[in-house]
Amino acid sequence: METYGNPALIHLPQHLKRYIVPQHYERYTAIDQAVWRYVMRQNYAYLRDIAYYPYIPGLRKAGLTIEEIPNLQAMNDSLKKMGWGAATVDGFIPPAAFMEFQANRVLVVAADIRQIEHIEYTPAPDIIHESSGHAPIIGEPEYAAYLQYFGEIGTKAMFSEKDFELYEAIRNLSILKESSGTTIKQIEMAEATLADIQANMGEPSEMALLSRLHWWTVEYGLIGTVEDPKIYGAGLLSSIGESASCMHKEIPKLPYSLKALDYSYDITKPQPQLFVTSDFNQLREVLDQFANTMSFRRGGKEGLEKAIACKNLCTIVYSSGLQVSGLFQSGIGDEAISYIKTVGPTALAYQDKQLLGHGKTYHADGFSSPVGRLSAVEKALEDFDESDMKRYNIEVDQHATFIFESGIEVRGIIRSIVKQDLKIQLITLAPCQVVDSLSCQILFDPEWGTYDMAVGQQIVSVFCGAADKEAYEQGVAVSANKTIIQQQDEIGQAKNNLYSLIRQRRIGESPISLTEIYEMIVKHFPMDWLAYIETLELAIHDQENRLAKQIENHLQEIISDHKHLSKLVLDGIQLAKNDQIALIPTE
Repeated sequence: METYGNPALIHLPQHLKRYIVPQHYERYTAIDQAVWRYVMRQNYAYLRDIAYYPYIPGLRKAGLTIEEIPNLQAMNDSLKKMGWGAATVDGFIPPAAFMEFQANRVLVVAADIRQIEHIEYTPAPDIIHESSGHAPIIGEPEYAAYLQYFGEIGTKAMFSEKDFELYEAIRNLSILKESSGTTIKQIEMAEATLADIQANMGEPSEMALLSRLHWWTVEYGLIGTVEDPKIYGAGLLSSIGESASCMHKEIPKLPYSLKALDYSYDITKPQPQLFVTSDFNQLREVLDQFANTMSFRRGGKEGLEKAIACKNLCTIVYSSGLQVSGLFQSGIGDEAISYIKTVGPTALAYQDKQLLGHGKTYHADGFSSPVGRLSAVEKALEDFDESDMKRYNIEVDQHATFIFESGIEVRGIIRSIVKQDLKIQLITLAPCQVVDSLSCQILFDPEWGTYDMAVGQQIVSVFCGAADKEAYEQGVAVSANKTIIQQQDEIGQAKNNLYSLIRQRRIGESPISLTEIYEMIVKHFPMDWLAYIETLELAIHDQENRLAKQIENHLQEIISDHKHLSKLVLDGIQLAKNDQIALIPTE
């Protein structure tokens, strides 16, 4: 994996690196460069008036230019000065992984760029959205801190089985929509699948709700006052269509608060309303309000029930600090948890580091253990000191009996005791028997081998994923559904050669005149509005007024026959006339 000499990437956890793909800068065509240039020129001309003030100088600070698609090396050279990095990925990645990248101060940048047909708004993540949307505002310290903090919270969010199905459906649809070879039937089928999943999501998970806060702030947020807001959300900053339409009075602007959770969103449509925060500190305050309701801060029976319901790998944390990561199946206890159980590979950890000898291969068939206090004992077992252990005959190679207030009874010979930071976390017994005296149920039989009893009087935290991801998630694969690499046919190659000539002309290296280029467009690609716009800019710049008039007349003919192109073409003409090849200021 290329780290670009950036510490944020060098120190990235190994399990996240599997999502990173090479940028392959050589794959960007001259048409791709023209798409980037058009969007960036439009953004610069429009956003300098309505974007939050650090955006324009932030472009330069993030290593971006108007003229060409950013190189990840240049971006990382700039971002590392702010303690951040950037890495290219293949389209949408799972929400939990996205959040963890953010927590590690790494912006994930989709390596691909939108097609001309989606120049105003792309259904898939692309390098325009990720780099020109997210990167420029990283230079604002309060906002950068919010991004990282959001990632840290998001990494702990509980998600459901349906969430992952939704992610795969959205990823599949976005890939199909950005592929030139996709049929209408394929898109319709993918849309139907997505609609069916969305209609049967059930109660939104913590991750689903957190995604709403992310959407209405990081992606589509406004800042200032409801009467005079500025744009800071990346989705708006990278959309030349919606960045303008969102400011219309018809789009409601609501004060940002926790009530934003009540508003779901559709990534395929313009947003029906937007939220305005007074400042970036308010973003963190609202996020904290929601985080206080999440299982990783609340723990307890509610958290365990969420872990069971989500049917995904989760971690529970005992009050002793011991972490148990696995697929939770059941728990015993009506009011509080008295016994937990996992099925399949389970690992034990402390402070997110796996305990020696307690990985998922050792606990391959699951793990179970009591939770709670010992009966008729005032002190929590996890807090026993040497005198307490001696008093209750808790010593290695000695038989011990643990009777919990819940009625769970553990009897056996102690083989080892794990104690860290003055807390007893794990007691291993063999042979051992565990019974629920209230139901007379045998929970562990001596013939089953060694029993590892977790120690802790309560569950203080529950979150999705493994505690030690590096150890647990080795070998876990990314989505098998990959972005389709577009292959150019002869017509596509010819068009790209034309755009290459235009690009060469801009830097004074074209072997043919501007008039010859124009004639090539008219002859071979008479409806290619972007090629005309690029040529019009050069004609005006070179004061070839007659040619400029011819090009403009041709563009007017295009929009008279294709009304849906009117805004794109007219904006391009206006910019060519009034804002000649602007440079991004350093200050």
